[in-house]
Amino acid sequence: MQQTVATFYRFAELNDCKQWEERLRESCNTHSVLGTIILAHEGINGTISGSRKGVREVLDFIRSDERFSDLPHRECETTRNSFYRLRIIVRPEIVTLGDPSVNPGKGAGKYVDPAEWNELIQNPDMTVIDVRNDYEIEMGTFQGATDPGTTTFGEWKSYVEGELTDRKERPVAMFCTGGIRCEKASAHLLSEGFKEVYHLRGGILSYLEQVKPEDSLWQGECFVFDHRVSVTHGLEEGKASICYGCRMPLTTEDQESSHYEEGVSCPRCAKGLDEKAKASRRERHRQQMLAIRRGERHIGQVFDEE
Repeated sequence: MQQTVATFYRFAELNDCKQWEERLRESCNTHSVLGTIILAHEGINGTISGSRKGVREVLDFIRSDERFSDLPHRECETTRNSFYRLRIIVRPEIVTLGDPSVNPGKGAGKYVDPAEWNELIQNPDMTVIDVRNDYEIEMGTFQGATDPGTTTFGEWKSYVEGELTDRKERPVAMFCTGGIRCEKASAHLLSEGFKEVYHLRGGILSYLEQVKPEDSLWQGECFVFDHRVSVTHGLEEGKASICYGCRMPLTTEDQESSHYEEGVSCPRCAKGLDEKAKASRRERHRQQMLAIRRGERHIGQVFDEE
């Protein structure tokens, strides 16, 4: 069955996020919408899926609050069940830098539209940084971009302190999946005294949606935090998969490895498994497949947290 997947975020003062949690849950349940939505005092961040009408109704509900009246969103269609449950979470931050005092609403880097991104990042004086986690970058990135080697966004500040403090006078351009992480990272750089900071408007997803493959500087696929796993140009579903043993994303090369066994192991986790552990994972995978054939949700299918 065709599903609409919508992603969105907005930094805004949301001191009533606990009350919002209840109202938002009611709206999603009423319209049979699933996904993950994070609320914090600094705003909202989410990816949801359901019928197009249901998704649009939930977005309209969010926009009925004047703080989110101009909330942008991006949507695409898929035949895959992108989520198996609804999770609405209240956290200190909608994207976890580890410092709630960094507020993009009070100043962030300069937006660069996808159509202008290629020219910007080909400037030899520009430091171009992929703000995502290491396993996301392995799947794809822009030509010439720097990989900070972080496993979580919470390590960004340490990376800046260790690697970028001597570049405050040089221009820096950043990008991430949908724009939220690099927006916050750009605000952090400005607070640290960086002079010229840019970030890709709408993130990689907007770039893949708007820039033709023949004009693209993107290499590989873009990891997404739902059951599609990855997307390519035109936001078409990619070929990546997930190791349901260790929950790490897998490239096509990973899936061709002798260490890969569907539902059991991949090159990252196979060497750490004994036969007992493999047998347990095989049985779990068998139960998952049975649940899918019955049209039911199995707990092992959950993959919806950034």
